[in-house]
Formats: sequence, C-alpha cells, structure tokens
Amino acid sequence: MNKRIDYANASPETYKAFGGVYSSLLKGSLPKALIDLVYLRVSQINGCAFCIDMHTRDLLKSGLAIDKLVLVPVWHEGGALFSNRERAALAWAESVTRVAETGVPDADYAAAAAEFNAKELADLTYAIGLMNAFNRFGVAFRPAPAAAAASA
Repeated sequence: MNKRIDYANASPETYKAFGGVYSSLLKGSLPKALIDLVYLRVSQINGCAFCIDMHTRDLLKSGLAIDKLVLVPVWHEGGALFSNRERAALAWAESVTRVAETGVPDADYAAAAAEFNAKELADLTYAIGLMNAFNRFGVAFRPAPAAAAASA
C-alpha cells in the first residue's frame, strides 16, 4: 500500500474542523472506551488499516482485555464480554455504517434509543459519522498503519 497525499497537511483547516468534532465527543457523556470501541468496529467494516491499527492500540493502552478486543468483529457472539450499552452501540454503528444496505430500520433505532438518551444517541451517531469520514480518508489516501511503518 503506497501513501498518496497527506490530507491533513493538504487541507489543514478542514482537518482541524474534523478534529474539533473528535474533541467535542471526548468532552461528552459517552465514555471514551465506548467511543473507541465504536471507532474500531466502524473501521473494521470499512477496511481502513490505518484506523484499525490506531484504535486497536488506543483500546489496548486504555486497558481493554485482549479477549474482548479480538471478538470485536463478532461482538454479537461475545456474550457477557460486552455490556448491553456496548452491544447497542456496536449494533447501531453497524446499521448506520451500512446505511445503503440497512436503511437504518426502526427496530435498530428503537434498540439504540432504549440504551441511550437523545444526546448520547446523537453523539454516538456523530462519532459513527466522523469515523466513517476518517475511514474514507484513510482508504483513499492510504497512510501507513503504525505497525506497517514500524516494520518498514
């Protein structure tokens, strides 16, 4: 995979605006660990190597157990490893990320709304949208994942 352009340096003001959304979400009521879990799952769906590497590292640094980390792609089979809120967040992330396939049905909304208040659900959806956007930059411009850069 060859890096194309450094999009952050090519358009720093817009990149900073995206960073503002990221910072705002970290100040909200959703735990950072939950947001990072969602970021990882969205990145896995979208196949963004850079983001998968980054969010995996973030989760490991925050103390997430390896047993839980490796089951993120199949969280629905992870049983008690994932809390009800995590399961609801991951299900919502999958439905919203795959919007063209799912149409984000009422049942998916109802399940998410049962676990999150209006502000939390809005913030969770902002996080999902933000990561989907960053994944598009990562896939389109191919920055090297830290693991690949370290081995080069």
